Amino acid sequence: MVGQGVLRECLLDPGVEQVLSVGRSPIGQQHPKLRELMQADLFNLAPIEKQLQGYDACFFCLGVSSVGMTEEAYRRVTYDLTLAVARTLAQLNPGMTFIYVSGAGTDSSERGRSMWARVKGATENALLRLPFKAACMFRPGAIVPLHGIISKTLAYRIIYALARPFWRPLQAAFPLAITTTEQVGRAMLHAARTGAPKAILESADINALAKSDDT
Repeated sequence: MVGQGVLRECLLDPGVEQVLSVGRSPIGQQHPKLRELMQADLFNLAPIEKQLQGYDACFFCLGVSSVGMTEEAYRRVTYDLTLAVARTLAQLNPGMTFIYVSGAGTDSSERGRSMWARVKGATENALLRLPFKAACMFRPGAIVPLHGIISKTLAYRIIYALARPFWRPLQAAFPLAITTTEQVGRAMLHAARTGAPKAILESADINALAKSDDT
């Protein structure tokens, strides 16, 4: 859902020259600025390394829900895969800004009770040690999907459908805790262009950065 949001903002932004989407399956969109690379094994980017060079930023939006997963399985997708991609990109593009979509409640100590929060925290910490120009960890809480964007997770789609009538009043009541797919996308672009005030950004920071991109 976040990936759909940042893709939309990138394609709309006249300052973005080209967008490269890397994944296992097509995203179902066409645009003059959009290129797609299909790679069945994302743990091994060696076959497409040459095509990954020359980019200014990576918006890493891949992720899965931890519901029903063992820590080992969740860590493989969340930590191992993210770091496999990030290490390759850091070697190919040391001047790149790497932006990782984490989540509110992530545990930077890596020692808490929540499995997903520990794994996300370990992933963030490892990314911040890589030799990128900059790395930003986005920790959104509740995200309102806009412009027809939907989650690929059935449970989330049901929750969003039920909560849709309440989004506007909730946003008005809790502006620092709730963001939108549009705001996340704009904030990512701003962080890639001019940097972010800190390495770890919560929802309030994301919204403030998105507002800065509007000015």
